Amino acid sequence: MKLFEVYPLFNINPVKAQGSFLWDDKGEKYLDFYGGHAVISIGHNHPYYQAKLKDQLDKISFYSNSVQNGLQIELAEKLGKLSGYEDYSLFLCNSGAEANENALKLASFHNGKKKVLYFSGAFHGRTSAAVSVTDNPKIVAPVNYSERFIKSEWNNIEQLEETFKTQGDEISSVIIEGIQGVGGIIIPDKDFLLKIKELCEKHNVALILDEVQSGYGRSGYFFAHQEYGIQPDIITVAKGMGNGFPIGGVLISPEFKASNGLLGTTFGGNHLACVAAIAVLDVMKDENLIENSEKLGAYIENEIKDFPHIKSIRRKGLMIGIELDRDCSEVRKSLLFDHHIFTGNASDKSVLRILPALNIKKEETDLFINSLKEILHQID
Repeated sequence: MKLFEVYPLFNINPVKAQGSFLWDDKGEKYLDFYGGHAVISIGHNHPYYQAKLKDQLDKISFYSNSVQNGLQIELAEKLGKLSGYEDYSLFLCNSGAEANENALKLASFHNGKKKVLYFSGAFHGRTSAAVSVTDNPKIVAPVNYSERFIKSEWNNIEQLEETFKTQGDEISSVIIEGIQGVGGIIIPDKDFLLKIKELCEKHNVALILDEVQSGYGRSGYFFAHQEYGIQPDIITVAKGMGNGFPIGGVLISPEFKASNGLLGTTFGGNHLACVAAIAVLDVMKDENLIENSEKLGAYIENEIKDFPHIKSIRRKGLMIGIELDRDCSEVRKSLLFDHHIFTGNASDKSVLRILPALNIKKEETDLFINSLKEILHQID
């Protein structure tokens, strides 16, 4: 048997990691400025994280959700406290796509309506309903297409109001990213988010904030939407939640009532996943990583803002999109192969996406800054 080849792969095989660095099977060292799509929130193999997981392995790794698991309660309490959503409930699952699937289903159960409004540039996952609200026709199979999923233009209040005017009574939920990640670090206007919240309340529509990439301190707030003072009905999380251990979650308003069998999962909230997520929250709190995210994000932006060939910088905390005056692929390849620095791209081919660990150090950011400066100054 061979692998089903759906990923374009760089010819690099990482076999070891520590902090913000990776080593491949040839012994070459790389700076990780992408964190595997914003997954590595507290650095690779953080000693506290490692110790918690190793200790749990000596106890119990898994049992199903047919029995009590005190680690789930501890995780919910710590997440509520650090995020400011102590009155919400937590449903645990395995990924961001699964979190969004459950959020969309929960909203429809709650108000009995069928349609979902999403936005241009959106990416919410590759599973059935999640991919149906993702704005990429290449990954939406015919079985996923449905008139129930309505697309509106990002930051377009006029079109938003018109959609609610004609279909508001049929819309179950609006799903929106706190900051569009795959779309190229696209930040919503405050007035746009406020209008969405207003229309959702008026029409009995659930507002779902997808904070899978923009949450967990990456934006300089625990959740990106908190900068604007709005409170969604449902919040979805994953990626940085487990620092590499698969886990996702749905934060649910107290307006929503649970019942036996309403949602379910085999592996979600297992013992190892909970310990990984608890360790992340402990490190974030003890090491003030939300503050560090904004501090070093601002430092990077200030240092690179006058580099040639940069058209714009879109940034919140350590979620950074660097828009170049050309396709970023050659710059990204040079960073990787000439300077040994991992970065990311976006659906906008001109955008270099930067998502380092939240505990990145200044001297590590300088490695990226100096390398980017050298590359951009060499371009004619």
